[in-house]
Amino acid sequence: MTSPRLYCFLFSFLFISAIGAQGKFDYKAPSDPLVRQKLKEWGNMKFGLMITWGPYSQWGVVESWSLCPEDEGWCERKGPYSKNWYEYKKAYENLQTTFNPVKFNPAKWAAAAKAAGMKYVLAMAKHHDGFCMFDTKTTDYKITDPQTPFSKDPRADITKEILNAFRNEGLMPGIYFSKPDWHAPDYWWSYFPPKDRNPTYDTKKYPEIWNRFKEFTYTQFEELMSNYGKVDLLWLDGGWVRPFSTIDSSVSWQKTIPYDQDIDMPRIAAMARSKQPGMLIVDRTVAGEYENYLTPEAMIPSETNPIPWESCMPMSTSWSYVPHAKNKSANTLIHMLCNAVSKGGNFLLNVAPGPDGEWDDSSYARLKEIGAWMNVNSDAIYGTTFVKPYKEGKFVFTRKNDAVYAIYLADENEQAMAEKVSIGSFQKKPGTKVYLLGYDKPLSIDDEHGFINITVPAKLRNSPPARHAWVFKITGQ
Repeated sequence: MTSPRLYCFLFSFLFISAIGAQGKFDYKAPSDPLVRQKLKEWGNMKFGLMITWGPYSQWGVVESWSLCPEDEGWCERKGPYSKNWYEYKKAYENLQTTFNPVKFNPAKWAAAAKAAGMKYVLAMAKHHDGFCMFDTKTTDYKITDPQTPFSKDPRADITKEILNAFRNEGLMPGIYFSKPDWHAPDYWWSYFPPKDRNPTYDTKKYPEIWNRFKEFTYTQFEELMSNYGKVDLLWLDGGWVRPFSTIDSSVSWQKTIPYDQDIDMPRIAAMARSKQPGMLIVDRTVAGEYENYLTPEAMIPSETNPIPWESCMPMSTSWSYVPHAKNKSANTLIHMLCNAVSKGGNFLLNVAPGPDGEWDDSSYARLKEIGAWMNVNSDAIYGTTFVKPYKEGKFVFTRKNDAVYAIYLADENEQAMAEKVSIGSFQKKPGTKVYLLGYDKPLSIDDEHGFINITVPAKLRNSPPARHAWVFKITGQ
């Protein structure tokens, strides 16, 4: 018999391969019972919101990456300053002096997210560019500095306002934080020009500079853990900031990391959890005891994994605000949610505010449509687990107790249900009943040819209880 550890490794290997081999994989389940309980609670929530936002929204460019002097498509500079990196960086950082999102209304966001069925939120405290969307004593490159016009607004501490608004709606509060900081003088030390995303100096050769950066980072964590109320999730980005021993040279983006970038996660985690007992920490791609769940980005794996995971996905074509960007359809987003949950994962959907601090109308419309679907079908989402074979034709499956939910993913313009629906992945057993969520009577079924064959009543065929996906609940499984 395969040992549980080997079984876990084999499934993890397949899962990591499917998401692009993020590197060495050594998952350590949390030993703290409070963290284990929080992880279980989070895993049952299934659907969360991420908010990517900063002064760069004024230019409508990708968050932070246009500062990075790497020859990659996502680092491309555009606009009048694009020909000279030094001029570009100066102009980019000067966006602080014009950032004034006067339409910022986190209570409106929180209400829309709750109505959509979302259960947790990640507020972006800082991205790689180093601009702090919270009130910190470590830098003047922040939303609350007098140079920033919005600092005069009573809602200036944006991270605090977001967390409070979402807590008030009952969503689990979380913070996104970038470990690298391209504004910090002890990360991109000005003595050497930056060549890539990494520090501009050898951290072993100049340990005093790196130690200053470590203390700078620790202090920002301490501020966020001390001054912002209850925080349940700490989601850390910038996986190249990691101990040198964890680098996997077989992974393209990791083999370019030239220096040790250990910021002492044990010390940070101990401090954070002393102030926020049971808090989940997600040190993305680093693996080990501070990566409590995995975060495949902008894709949904084709297989499940016994380790907790979450697919993060932008609603539009970009994580940050881009003028006239087209959002994915509600049909696509609902199908992504169902696909992620059917593999045992969570779905984290990113919405990007504009420079005025408001979401576009299309984003609210998408969340409203998702909410209408969840009002009928959330029983097939919350608190479920995966069940093989995950998928059959246009069906994906979830399980809760003795019930299997067969979720039919309707095409974009498919509005009428078929008279007969057949499911071959499960057997009709004594006492098996089938219901259509949103309709309170059991449906007629038979098991000819070994299939569960469902007859859909005429009054439901042209008027299904929900759009985009229809859920058959098969009990007695």
